[in-house]
Amino acid sequence: MPHSGAVSAAEHDVRGGPTGAVQRRGPLRAGDRVQLTDPKGRLHTITLTPGREFHTHRGLFRHDDLIGQPEGTVITNTAGIEYLALRPLLADYVLSMPRGAAVVYPKDAGQILAFADIFPGARVVEAGVGSGSLSSFLLRAIGDQGMLHSYERREDFAEIATQNVERYFGGPHPAWQLTVGDLQDNLSDTEVDRVILDMLAPWECLDAVSKALVPGGILCAYVATTTQLARTVEAIREHGTFNEPAAWETMVRTWHVEGLAVRPDHRMIGHTGFLLTARRLADGVEPPLRRRRPAKGAYGEDYAGPGSASGRPGPAAG
Repeated sequence: MPHSGAVSAAEHDVRGGPTGAVQRRGPLRAGDRVQLTDPKGRLHTITLTPGREFHTHRGLFRHDDLIGQPEGTVITNTAGIEYLALRPLLADYVLSMPRGAAVVYPKDAGQILAFADIFPGARVVEAGVGSGSLSSFLLRAIGDQGMLHSYERREDFAEIATQNVERYFGGPHPAWQLTVGDLQDNLSDTEVDRVILDMLAPWECLDAVSKALVPGGILCAYVATTTQLARTVEAIREHGTFNEPAAWETMVRTWHVEGLAVRPDHRMIGHTGFLLTARRLADGVEPPLRRRRPAKGAYGEDYAGPGSASGRPGPAAG
């Protein structure tokens, strides 16, 4: 449910907007999450509560001094330390929210939204909810008129994800349905535009995914290891209902820019996972034969496909 005192029903009717939009606009209100940045760039996230105070070893300020102020306000504590107050972006929120499973990083979520072509009103199925990071990005992209049906095997992860998603949007999202169970055993959705798989063995779900997707629909898988990537790609090729899959990873490196000192930062966000996409073919259509010659040695003499002993990854991928 929305935080008490955050937005009244009458205010929501007047201002309207998609789910969660009201929480992103206007002056800072009681119940809002606020991200404070100190002079050294350190971040602190608080929930504005009347009567409370924000303390560090170097002074304090009252929450009441921020409530009612415009976003982007600078507030000074009792020791003269200045803090910039802004509502956290979704990219900030997913990195600081409570976790059950590891979150999908914003760099990968952005790639999924772009290359899986998530559009307003899309009907999307997601397997592997984790802590609700990707679910939040998907819900914001499809909007209230879309449909996101998420599947999560572990009930404890599902509970954490529900709390995180509802905290971000200010309550239940009308486009979201969450089912606890295996995708391949429970998937009943049809006419699905996009399927996102964040799981250990995406190849086990290809039959169910193929039946659910519309022709031209996109399958997007997020896997951690090269063995998972190889087996998923080979299984998609062998399945015969998808076009040639594309696979990649994304690395993000920030830059230090100050005067003439313009250089890459010493640390970066490197490998987090591999992404791959493939599109559903029309029923009865066979994928075109691949013309590209495989690299020498890519397939040994005993290779008999992704499910064979020669093509099966080791235990770490399973």
